[in-house]
Amino acid sequence: MSAPAVRTERILVVTPYAPWRDGIGAYALQQVRRLRRAGHHVEVLSTKPSAAHHHGDLRGRAGARLLTRLGRRFDRVILHFHPDVVYRLPPTGGSRIDTALAYGAAFRALPHVELRLHEIDHSWAHEEKTAWATRWMLAGADLITVHSEEQRDQLVDGFRVPAERVVLFDHGVDFEPRTTANRAQARASLGLPADEHVFLCIGFVQPHKGFDRAARAFTGLAAAPGPERPGAEGAQSGVRARLDIVGSVRVTEQQAREHVAELKAIAAREPGIHLHLGFVSDEMFDRWIVAADTVVLPYRHIWSSSVAERAALFGRPVIATDVGGLGHQVEATEGSVLVADNTGLARAMAAAVGRTGADAVPEPWPADGGRDRIQSEIEARATAARGGAASGRTWSTAAGERPALSAPIRRIGAITAPAPVSARPGVSLVKRLIRRTIYWEIEPISDQVNRLQRATADALDQAEADAAAPRDPEDP
Repeated sequence: MSAPAVRTERILVVTPYAPWRDGIGAYALQQVRRLRRAGHHVEVLSTKPSAAHHHGDLRGRAGARLLTRLGRRFDRVILHFHPDVVYRLPPTGGSRIDTALAYGAAFRALPHVELRLHEIDHSWAHEEKTAWATRWMLAGADLITVHSEEQRDQLVDGFRVPAERVVLFDHGVDFEPRTTANRAQARASLGLPADEHVFLCIGFVQPHKGFDRAARAFTGLAAAPGPERPGAEGAQSGVRARLDIVGSVRVTEQQAREHVAELKAIAAREPGIHLHLGFVSDEMFDRWIVAADTVVLPYRHIWSSSVAERAALFGRPVIATDVGGLGHQVEATEGSVLVADNTGLARAMAAAVGRTGADAVPEPWPADGGRDRIQSEIEARATAARGGAASGRTWSTAAGERPALSAPIRRIGAITAPAPVSARPGVSLVKRLIRRTIYWEIEPISDQVNRLQRATADALDQAEADAAAPRDPEDP
């Protein structure tokens, strides 16, 4: 007897799509290829003109209408859900309700809807004035797929989605290697030394990725290790190391530009840190991972990471902060380490190259030192938790360690334009129109002020470094 025929379907995948440089788009591209290999007819609806069959702005009520109109032609709709795709950002309470109601109605009007949920703000589950609308929208999907138990629990407990509708789906199930290079070939092609330990941060350069945390934690590891001396207290062993930060800037908001400027400033003053800013092809992305010894994911917040899956694909150990579903993703890769904070990150990176990390176990609080001693202890622990002083430096004086002169300047926040949002109906639209009209005049001024602030702080740091450096007695 012949095997029963596999039922093929007409499937609409809704996602950012190639050639746009987008992590969700790259993930969806692999999914589309797998579905087509299985014999399904697959079309793509993208948020921007791309290689997709259909294009349109999917934000808000108009986006929900577009999804309904196209989705009715298909047996199944797979929506790669992220707030950036369906909400106008930053979303106000009113816009969240409006968008959620529109999409909830769209989901119920279509034959079968799967949400591949990449991220949602879980604080929305506790804002009772709007949470009911988000819950109603999510309940309209026939299936919600997530990548970790933590995400599943958050949906079931926080948003009250029926448990039978939330299914775990392996993040890396569609992933395939895109390079055939081995480590030696990859390093030679990228110009990396063969005998150094390469730490790698790769992906879109955004503040929430925390690449600046890795850069600060790396401080001091580039120096050649000292000789091992048996019994010598504090002796260091290990290998020389470098940190490569690779990726492009996906968004152009001022916060992202400030983050890139901060990374450049850290790399300029800390040896061994190398920035490679710009688009990276799929093959080049994998070649960097093959070339690395350790992939570092110092994320401040994230649901799940495609970088963690690609590192596992090539057996590269990962150092990751314990946020979102990262713990679930990296647990199976030998040598991977989860850390809780900046101190743990610095210790793990030092341990990866055989160095001695800082002691993360604090001493008991001083019981009899008075206010000044306790305040000093608070400042010391805050510095350890940050991975360094507020400015990245401290200076020795007769009275002890003190913050750098640039610390007060660096504590001043960058000038940023206020978000064009309002809770009053129609006002957000007016603010967006005003911003588009005048932003080209305001942006250069705020950028220049922020550059002056950074340049002043960097100049103070350099002046202090020059003053603290030992001088040749024969110099005039």
